[in-house]
Amino acid sequence: MAEPLKAADFHILLALAQGPCHGYGIMKEVERQSNGDVRLEIGSLYRLLARMLDSGLIEEAEGDERRRFYRISRVGRRALKSEAERLAGLVELFRARKLLPEGGA
Repeated sequence: MAEPLKAADFHILLALAQGPCHGYGIMKEVERQSNGDVRLEIGSLYRLLARMLDSGLIEEAEGDERRRFYRISRVGRRALKSEAERLAGLVELFRARKLLPEGGA
């Protein structure tokens, strides 16, 4: 079983699953998709992106000369899928134990 992703990594990969994006766009997409619950500071975002590049979760993508673009790699896509399945299993467990309502989040 793969090790769980860090929350920030999960959200970055989820944002990049829609297609390549630059850092500021990733930051805004993470904030949007989490309804403001996850906010990445620009300085920490670029450290996260550098670490994710080194670990092979993301790759540099074609962009314009003003910005660096990133895309999810095959390894990153597998890690994202594995984490989504792990989280879905937890939701099922919570529902089975009546800690979450059926059909609700």
